[in-house]
Amino acid sequence: MNETTAKRKAALWVAVVFVLGAALGGVFGYFYGHRSVVIAGPPPLSEPERRARRLDQLTHELGLNDSQRQQIDALLLQIHGEFQAIHEKNSKQLESEMDQERHKSRDQIRALLTPEQKSKFEEFLKHLDEERKRNAGGPPPSR
Repeated sequence: MNETTAKRKAALWVAVVFVLGAALGGVFGYFYGHRSVVIAGPPPLSEPERRARRLDQLTHELGLNDSQRQQIDALLLQIHGEFQAIHEKNSKQLESEMDQERHKSRDQIRALLTPEQKSKFEEFLKHLDEERKRNAGGPPPSR
């Protein structure tokens, strides 16, 4: 085999590898991009959009007249407000109970530690609370 044939063969292999790499990259890129779009799905509906959709469904299923439709719309709005208030109340209560339990468990751990370990534990808690604050977007819990 002479030198020109070897160069042509090498150039052909480089071209084949390049084309295969580009093709595979395109295929994987397409599927990865498509997967993330499919996973994301449509954005969630706002509360007024959900209420309107539910009202349309009730109107269709039950044959509501205009007066009934208006009354039910007002009732759905009121019910949503009541459920939202319950949710907020329960969230605040749960957060308060979690803070109390966290404080209690930390005190129990402190009781078992030596003074040197306590200072290290406080540093550990400081980092833990900072991480929790970053993840939750709220203030760190009390010690």
